[in-house]
Parts: sequence; structure tokens; C-alpha cells
Amino acid sequence: MKIAFLNKYQNKNTRGVEIFIVELVKRLSNDFEIDVVSDINYFKILTGKYNVVIPTNGRFQVFIIRIITWLTGADDKWNLLCFPNRFVAFTEFQKKWAHKFNPFVKLAKIPNGVDLKKFNNKQSLSLRDKNKPLKIDLPRPIVLVVGALDTNKRLDLAIKAVAKTNASLLLVGKGALEKELKELGENLMPGRFKIMSFTFNEMPRVYASAHLFTYPTVPWESFGIVLIEAMASGLAVIATDDEIRKEIVGEAGYFIDPTDTEKYTEALDKALKTKWGEIPRKQAQKFDWDEIAEKYKELFNELIT
Repeated sequence: MKIAFLNKYQNKNTRGVEIFIVELVKRLSNDFEIDVVSDINYFKILTGKYNVVIPTNGRFQVFIIRIITWLTGADDKWNLLCFPNRFVAFTEFQKKWAHKFNPFVKLAKIPNGVDLKKFNNKQSLSLRDKNKPLKIDLPRPIVLVVGALDTNKRLDLAIKAVAKTNASLLLVGKGALEKELKELGENLMPGRFKIMSFTFNEMPRVYASAHLFTYPTVPWESFGIVLIEAMASGLAVIATDDEIRKEIVGEAGYFIDPTDTEKYTEALDKALKTKWGEIPRKQAQKFDWDEIAEKYKELFNELIT
């Protein structure tokens, strides 16, 4: 079987979509012939004789791939409006929404995943010198937030809430709002705030340096791989109070309306005082990439047969 993942940002970013593709390809390449296409040439895709084509950038890309698959007989599975052979939802909430939006499309639920060997707790990381927690020059405890520095992540709300605690905030990411967020953080919590960026391979050490993770994203974000990376690293999570985040985080954190700074701050303080033990790690184990890759393998074989 020949499969193509399309992502114009592959090898340029290491965000959720890029990680999703890397982890799946790593686990499926022994069973399928897989191309990851970043320099997207639709003529080559048309003539590539792919059995499955997976567009990940949405919008016009999906429309073009739908036309190509009609011409070639291949299948694109992720867009309800194009009536794919299967729509893969990351969560039960998304699956219910998809069924309501287009009840004529067959659905499957397969979440995003985490490499449980790569992302681990501080004790396990400390056994390997190269993966020891980073020494972040901030007063402890440290609250961590990871995400693109854009409007949808609502990172300004995390800054305002953490500023009212005794903790520091480490914001990891890049984006258009970096200058604005840096000014806000340094103004509200001088000496307790940093914006930094790291490679994906450095991220296990970053998570291991923190004491708590927070993620005030908009409620319509489809998943949030950083949530399960944080939990796999032993961190409890303070996240947006919506059905998607509740399904992902479970009992491994607290849920808040991040626009309510007072309640957000209370949840942060409470979480920092709570002994979470293995709860976050056990929740992350539900999202093991090895098991998720097997589900995709079953799906691909089902579609072709």
C-alpha cells in the first residue's frame, strides 16, 4: 500500500501536525510505503499512484486532493465536506460533532499520541545524563506553557494568572505575538518570566524542568499534543474547561475558564500544592503512539480491502 502525507510545514516546524506525521511514519513504514510531501506538487500526487492521500493543511489543499482522488480512485479521509471514505476524529466530542455535521460519512476515533519512552518523568530522565532536566534560570516552582505565540493559544491569559501566584512562568514557543507577550510578562512578573524556544528533541528536558503545565487554548482546538507530552513527563495540567480537554486530561489536572483570572489563579495554586503522583503519567499512557499506530494500520487495511 502506498500512502502520502501532505504537509507544507514538514521539516520547518515541530508543532502538532509535524509530530503526528513523524510518529506515525516511524511506526508504519515497515508495513506501508509512505511519502511525506512538503514540496507539494499536485501533478506528482496525481501520477504517484497513492492508495491513501492524507492532506493535513486543510482549506484549498483538501479541495484539490478531493479532485485528485476522484480522478485516481485514491481516498482522502479527513474532510467531511468531501465525503471521505473515513473521517478520523481525535476525540469522542469531535466524533459526535462530525456525525451531526455529516451523518453520511463513516467515522473512526483515533487520538493523537505521545512517545512514552521519549517523554518521561524526572526520575527516569535523570538516569540518562544527556536527558537530565534543564536548569532554567527562574525561581521555583515553574509553570510551563508550550504553544505557538498566536491569538488562539491565549497565552496572555496564562501570564496574567500565573503573575498572581508565587510561581514563575516559562513560555516555550515562537510566533507573531512574541514581542507583545514578552512585554506583558516582564511587566507583570519581572524576574519570574521567560520566553524560550527549543528543538523537539530538547523538549523532554524542558518538561522535566517544570512543576506544572497549563494550556489556555481556545475551546475549538481539535487536540493539543503538548498536553499528553506534559502528562507523560509527570506534570499535572491546568487546561481550558471544554469537552475536548476534559477527555484528554481526565483526572490529571483541573479545568478553568482562562478568561476568569481569579479562578485560573486559584486552580494554579491548588494544583501546585497537590501531590499528583503517577496520575498524569497513567493518563498519558492511554495515548501511546505504538498503540495508536496499530489502529491506523487496521484502518488503512480496512479501507483498501
